[in-house]
Amino acid sequence: MPDRPEIVCICGSTRFVDEMSAANRDLTFAGVIVVAPGVFLRGEDHEADELITDEQKTALDALHLRKIDLADRVLVVNPGGYIGESTSREIAYAHATGKPISFTDPV
Repeated sequence: MPDRPEIVCICGSTRFVDEMSAANRDLTFAGVIVVAPGVFLRGEDHEADELITDEQKTALDALHLRKIDLADRVLVVNPGGYIGESTSREIAYAHATGKPISFTDPV
C-alpha cells in the first residue's frame, strides 16, 4: 500500500461544473485526493466578466498549474470531447511535466 493516496488534478472547462463535481465525488469515494478548480464561472453567466478581473484569471490559471505539479496524474473532464484554450494549455503543461493524462470522453 502506498504511503499516501493518489492525487488527481481535475482539469476542464469550468462550464462543466456539474461533471467536475461528479468526478471529484467519485474519485474521493475511491480514496483519491482531488485537486480541482476552486472558482467556477459558467459561460451563460452574463455577469461573469464583472465577477473576475483579468489579473484574477491569470492568477487562477497559474495556481491551477501548481495544482498539476502536486498531482500524480491529471483527469480532463471533457464532455462531448470539448477542450478549450485554457484546458489545452493545462494538458500541454501536464504532458511537458510528465504527468499521465486521462479524459472522461474521447478526444
